[in-house]
Amino acid sequence: MMGAFGPMDLELRDKVAVVSGGSRGIGRSIARSLALEGCDCLIASRTAADLQATAETISAESGRRIETCPADLRTVDGCEKVHGAIERSFGRLDILINNAGATKRGKFLELDDATWEDGFALKFYACVRLSRLFWPMLTASKGVVANVIGGAARTPAREFMIGGSVNSAMANFTKALADQGLQDDVNVNAVYPGLTQTDRANERFRAAAQAEGVSLEEVRERTRLAEGVRRIGLPEDVGDLVAYLCSPKARHVHGTAVGVDGGSTAGLH
Repeated sequence: MMGAFGPMDLELRDKVAVVSGGSRGIGRSIARSLALEGCDCLIASRTAADLQATAETISAESGRRIETCPADLRTVDGCEKVHGAIERSFGRLDILINNAGATKRGKFLELDDATWEDGFALKFYACVRLSRLFWPMLTASKGVVANVIGGAARTPAREFMIGGSVNSAMANFTKALADQGLQDDVNVNAVYPGLTQTDRANERFRAAAQAEGVSLEEVRERTRLAEGVRRIGLPEDVGDLVAYLCSPKARHVHGTAVGVDGGSTAGLH
């Protein structure tokens, strides 16, 4: 990471990190940023092929050890699989990044119970379970938890009720976990990405462009203007911030939430 006067050493060399949802998008960029700062990582998601490709790319670029764990983090068994993989591969943990999870948009009356339950299962319950499973290791290492939540925690919208509700639950949980962290000397923070140019966002842009018969660039620019930002966010914006929050330099940043949305969220909190 570059500081104002040249490269900044975040003092993360040889730390061990878990990144859930680490094969694509924001999670991939977080794992990459941590690895470039000297961390060894275990990345977890459902698709083994995506994990392997990401691990090989990041390892080649960083020279660090990148392990993979294909697992369905919506389930207790999946979360326990990740915990077991860390025990076997490293035997310790310094950094936990809870990033996995995507929720379905839609009209309120068209979202059934199963869709709501699925939204909470991956993003909220995986975060709770992984935090609980790894807490003894994090206490032993005086480690760090960073929960990647999303701006919908602060900006309710009728077309994104599941995402907003899940994000709000994660925000409350993160604040409470930070209180536990004060007792156990584990740093805990949240990150609220805004609109970010991930594969998922690009798929939405392409679908809108096709449906409306306009160019992809036109949809992107219209979206940017609606967000009121200078540019659409990049996964690297989040990855670099998370790497800083995981470093000893950010030890006094605790129990807070940091937006990475280019200023699109109005309000004080």
